[in-house]
This record gives sequence, structure tokens and C-alpha cells, in this order.
Amino acid sequence: MPAHLTSLIRHFIDLRDGVHGAAVSRRDKEARFAEEVDLLSPVARQALTEVNTYLLLDSGALNETGLQRSADGGLSAAWEVSWPEQRAASVPPMMLHAYFGIAFHHPHLRGGTVGDWPLNVFTIREATDQLEILRAIAISDLHNLVFQADYRIIPAIMRTSTEPPRSA
Repeated sequence: MPAHLTSLIRHFIDLRDGVHGAAVSRRDKEARFAEEVDLLSPVARQALTEVNTYLLLDSGALNETGLQRSADGGLSAAWEVSWPEQRAASVPPMMLHAYFGIAFHHPHLRGGTVGDWPLNVFTIREATDQLEILRAIAISDLHNLVFQADYRIIPAIMRTSTEPPRSA
């Protein structure tokens, strides 16, 4: 079974069983979330770096927050890329966001403009298997940012012919 389906099934089982992985208490779930952020961080950076390289033509700057406690007592971590055209259009940066709200049963992933996706990674392999999902979130986020501004915030679109670049 593909990793993204395994993760979704684990998400539903966690809801059913009232756990996140083997964690039951909020404290243990937060510790698990901190481990997940560590596992996911290089994969999130890779997904955003790929967009920066091929679509933003290396004009973007990557920033990551690390694990932070939010005002409501939850936890979050974010990775984002900002670039000149996006800032000039007054739209937010492209973002990947892992968060564990105080009232949540378990953490989620989302983009700056893309909704939630369940986050259930407990090994390096499982985190790596999320690359396609993180790529999809990043591209969906970028797509929504284009709708907030227009296609001109994408340097590759403004500086290339009508043919899309060939894949590497």
C-alpha cells in the first residue's frame, strides 16, 4: 500500500483509538510531535527548495521556525519561501506548516493556503515517504498564491517560452 494511504489509515485508527502512535497523554503526544518535526524538517526543506530552484529560479529565501509553542498552548513548526514577486504582490510566502493545536487529538500538516493533511510519521523512512505529499502541498499552496495575485509571481513563467521546462 502506498505510504500516503498507510498514513491516512493510521490517522483514522488514531482517531478511533484515542492515541497518536503509542502516545495517549497530551505530554507524550507533544513529545511525539517534536520527533515528527525533526523527521519532517529535511523533507520539507527539500520540497520547498525544489520549487525555489525550478519555479522561482532560485530567487526565493527559505526560512524555518523550528518547534514553537503557540499562543493557545499548541505546538507548531513552519517552513516557508518568500521571493521578490510574491512580496511585491503582497501575498504571503509559500509555506508548509506542521501544527498540533491545543484542542487537537493529533497534529496536522497544511500549506499557507492549503487545508489540513494528517501528520503521522514515526521513522525517517515514513518522513521521507511524505515527500510527495509535501510536494503536493507546496504546489497547491503556490497555485493558491497565484489565484491571490496572478501567474506573474512565478519567475519561470515570465522568463521562459511557452513550453514547460523538461524534468531532470
